[in-house]
Amino acid sequence: AHVCFSLSSFAPLLHSALPVARNGGQSGRNRGLFRPSPVIYPGREPVSHELSDDFDFQESLLNVQALLHQHPKSNKGMLSMVDHLKRLCIDHYFQDEIDNIMDSSVDLLHSDDLLDATLSLRLMREVGYYVLADDVLQKFTNDNGDFNLRHSKDLRGLLSLHDMSHLNMGEASLYKANEFSSKHLKFALQYLEPNLARYVMKSLDHPYHVSLRQYKARHHLSYLQNLPTRHTAIEKLALAEFQMKKLQHQSEMQEIKRWWVDLGLSQEIPAARDQVLKWYMWSMTILEGFSFSRYRVEATKVISMVYIVDDIFDLVATQEELCLFNEAIKMWDLAAAESLPSYMISCYKALYTITNDIADMVRKEHGLNPINHLKQAWATLFDGFMIEGKWLSTNQVPTSEDYLRNGVITSGAPLLFMHLLFMLGHDLTDDNNDHILRVISCPAKIMRLWDDMGSAKDELQEGLDGSYKDLYQRENPHADAEKHMLDMIAGEWEDLNRECFSQTKSTLPPSFMGASLNFARMVSIMYGYDDEQKLPALEDYTRMLLF
Repeated sequence: AHVCFSLSSFAPLLHSALPVARNGGQSGRNRGLFRPSPVIYPGREPVSHELSDDFDFQESLLNVQALLHQHPKSNKGMLSMVDHLKRLCIDHYFQDEIDNIMDSSVDLLHSDDLLDATLSLRLMREVGYYVLADDVLQKFTNDNGDFNLRHSKDLRGLLSLHDMSHLNMGEASLYKANEFSSKHLKFALQYLEPNLARYVMKSLDHPYHVSLRQYKARHHLSYLQNLPTRHTAIEKLALAEFQMKKLQHQSEMQEIKRWWVDLGLSQEIPAARDQVLKWYMWSMTILEGFSFSRYRVEATKVISMVYIVDDIFDLVATQEELCLFNEAIKMWDLAAAESLPSYMISCYKALYTITNDIADMVRKEHGLNPINHLKQAWATLFDGFMIEGKWLSTNQVPTSEDYLRNGVITSGAPLLFMHLLFMLGHDLTDDNNDHILRVISCPAKIMRLWDDMGSAKDELQEGLDGSYKDLYQRENPHADAEKHMLDMIAGEWEDLNRECFSQTKSTLPPSFMGASLNFARMVSIMYGYDDEQKLPALEDYTRMLLF
C-alpha cells in the first residue's frame, strides 16, 4: 500500500524517541527473553544499527530521491537500487520513481546476463507486469530445458534466479530454476568468505518471496553495510524506518496489553491461552504501513478471540454448553447469551463488542455495513469447531480431505481476512467473491498444513486436535506424509502467486493481497519449532522488530 502521511510529523517523533529505541524498548518480563545483541562478523567491527542525534528524516528522503533521479549509463544500476529499497521495506516512499524506472527497464528482460534478466523479471512481476518466465529464461537453457552449466559460477545471477523461482505460478522453467540455483549455491558456500557465505545461506534458508520482508530487511542492511561500495543515504533511511516502526509497534502493543488486561478473560478462563504478544505478531506482520495502526490493534482483538473460542471448545466447555454457545452466536443478541455459563457470557460479550466496533468503524470510514458478513463469518467458525467436536465425541475418523476442508475454516484465517477486507475499505460482491475466497483459502491451507506437520503443541495447549498428517498416513500407510504435505504447501504458494500476480487485473486493494502473502509468509515463522520445541525464528523476529 502507498502510505500517505506528513513526513514532517514523523521527524520530531524520531528524534525524541531515538534514545528509547537504542535501549531496545524493552519492558517487564520480556527483557530477558528478547535481549538484543550486536551484529558482528568475523574480523569486522560490529555493524551499527543506530542513527546520529542530528539525523534529518526529510533530508534523508530527498537524498535517496536524488539517487533515483540520476541518469546512469544503463538501467542496470537503477534496477539494483530498486531491489535494495524493496528489500529494506522503504520502497513505498518512492513509488512514482520506481514506476518510472520499471517502465524504462523492460528491455533488461531480454538481456543475456542472468542477473539482469531474472532481477527485472522478478521486480516486474511484483509490480504488476505480466511476463512469462519460460520466455525470459529460455535463452539460459539447453534444448532439454536444463540451465547451461556456464551459469553455475555466476553467484549473483544464481541468487537472483533462486529468488525468482519462488514466484512460480506453475511454470516449468521455474521448477528447474529452483533446482539448479539451489544445487550450485550450496556447492559454492565452501568457497565464499564468511559474510557472503552467511548471506547466501540465509537466502537459501529464507527465500525472499516466501519470507517476511521486515525480517529479511535487517539482515539485508547488515549485509549492505559490509559491502565495499555503499549507499549510505539508503542505509540511513532504512535505519530511520526501522526505528519508527519499532516505536509504533511498541505503542500498539502497549494499547493491546491494556485492553487484554482490562478484558479479564485470562483470569476468568485460566485454561485458555494468554499469548497476547504472539497474537499481535500476526497483525504486525500481516498489515504493513504506518496508516494501518488502528487496523492492527483491532485485528489482534479478533485473533485473540479466535484463540479463546478454540480453547473453550477444546479444553473447557461441555458438549451441551457448546451447543448453546453455537446457537447464541447465530442469534447475535446479548440476551441470547444470558443462559450460558458466566465465562461464556464474558467471551460472548467481548466477541460481540469487538465485531460491532469494527463494523461501526468500517461504516464511518468507508460507508460500508459489513455486520451481516462478519456475523456469518463467526457462525461459520463456530460450526467448524462443532464439526471437530462431533468427530471427537463420536470417535468418528474423517477423511483427510474432509478434515483439511474443515481445518481451513477452524484455522480462523477466513474469519480474520473477512474483517480485514472490510477494514481496508473493500466490499464482498458476487463479482469478486470467488477471487477473494481463493486469496483467503491459500494462506489458510498453508497454515493448517504447517501446523499439522509439526509434532510440537502450542504453548499451554493440551486439547486433542486432529492432524492431517496422521489421517493421510492412515489412508496411505506406505507414503511419505511430510513430503506430500510440503508438496501441497508448494502448490498453495503457486495458487496464491497466480491470484496475486496473474494477468487478470485484481479488483482487490494491494494492501489486502499483501496481507494474504504476509500471512502465508508468517506461518513458517510461527510454526517453525526446533528440536527443543522452541521457536527461534519467532523470538529473533520479535526481538528485532519490537524490543
